[in-house]
Amino acid sequence: MKYFIIAGEASGDLHGSNLIRGLRHADPACQIRCWGGDLMKEAGGELLSHYKDTAVMGFFEVAMKIGKILDNFRRCRKDILEFNPDAVILIDYPGFNFRMAKFAKKKGFKVFYYIAPKIWAWKESRGKRLKKYVDRLFIIFPFEISYFKERWNIDAVYKGNPLLDSVEQNPFINEDKESFIRRMSELSGRSFSLEDKFVALLAGSRRFEISYCLPVMLDIVRRFPSYKFLVAAAPSIPKDYYTQLIEKYCRKNGLKPSEIDVPVIYGQAYPIMKQSDAAVVNSGTASLEAALIGVPQVVCYKASELSYVIAKHLVKGIKYISLANLILDKLIFKELIQRDACQKVISEELHNLLENKPYIDAMKQDYQQLRHVLGGGGASNNVAKAMVEELNKTTE
Repeated sequence: MKYFIIAGEASGDLHGSNLIRGLRHADPACQIRCWGGDLMKEAGGELLSHYKDTAVMGFFEVAMKIGKILDNFRRCRKDILEFNPDAVILIDYPGFNFRMAKFAKKKGFKVFYYIAPKIWAWKESRGKRLKKYVDRLFIIFPFEISYFKERWNIDAVYKGNPLLDSVEQNPFINEDKESFIRRMSELSGRSFSLEDKFVALLAGSRRFEISYCLPVMLDIVRRFPSYKFLVAAAPSIPKDYYTQLIEKYCRKNGLKPSEIDVPVIYGQAYPIMKQSDAAVVNSGTASLEAALIGVPQVVCYKASELSYVIAKHLVKGIKYISLANLILDKLIFKELIQRDACQKVISEELHNLLENKPYIDAMKQDYQQLRHVLGGGGASNNVAKAMVEELNKTTE
């Protein structure tokens, strides 16, 4: 069978790549074309458009790029029609994918939505479109089962969370510290030693997020001179973007670059978090990944004031912005948002994450509970198998 998959950001690319492997296992003769990223291409999908050329987030940012967005819609519709797939599979990315769901459904294609949009947090009215344009909804959080059934009468399919597979299958997740030190030294051009202690910085996957979050994270570096800070870079962001932000930060604060020696390292987020004593993380997929890996963390999030004010008005009915906190419905780790994401507060919390053993132990116990709630591995293969079975039912 033929599958057309659309993912619009780094996390979607990761989940899409694992789904592609699952589809190729469940349907060895399948053909897959996709809008996604490098990981989906490496997994065997024919990449037609890269998410780094299409991803836009933030109310002001969307308004500024409306022409480009409309052109992306046109190109994607054309690609779907030319390929004529048995199923269009949409991965999260609701602003774009809801339009594609409507288009594909009206053209008679089977529509699967994998990783449901977080309509339980905001824009709940989108549930009407899910019900109208999506043939089968596949979810990755257990609390969504009752939400979609009770609120929308949608029988969503839950087969576990694919991040468990992503973490466990990473080739460096269980490496020893000596190997980690050697690789980080080679990748960064620095000379690290076994005595070094690390803190991971994950500032987001989009330029506008990084432009607001990274400078705040850099503010804390000099307060912890006995630790080495490593920036786990987003794959779609060029290195010179990070370099320019760091140089700008140094100029603004009258510092020499050597005073903020923070290596920017690509493709190593999981081992960096695994080998770090703590992590300062932008909210999103990375915070859940950090929890599954087991690193004590604090979530920091900043955006433009306009985007923040609008989002605060629209996001209602949820206590937390981080997925791990939402899943357990408790504050496993602190969330510092907008004005709270400042040098003083972040530094105080990071000190707790590094020195307060009872605090650290309690957080790690919650991490174990989180893994238990999410279930075992194999989610990607199980979802792929369920999709193939759904299409076979239609054929029969």
